[in-house]
Amino acid sequence: MRIIKELMIEGVKVSIFEWNNKYILKFEMGLAEQTYKIPAADLTEEGELDTFFKGEFFEGVKERFHEMHQSLQFGLKNL
Repeated sequence: MRIIKELMIEGVKVSIFEWNNKYILKFEMGLAEQTYKIPAADLTEEGELDTFFKGEFFEGVKERFHEMHQSLQFGLKNL
């Protein structure tokens, strides 16, 4: 697995990997993480990955983090 790039966007750590003819986008925030696999054949160049770090897709990632953190807090309260 090859690390292509790591960056922070609005408090979300983003890591981009290339592995087995796929790009793996890993988003981390707090105690949660999300991973998406994109076939390399679906992109004409690596630069197209930048579209996943803005707009509607990235807003959805942040919203899911909010939901994940709420679920975790609920689960911890019910131990």
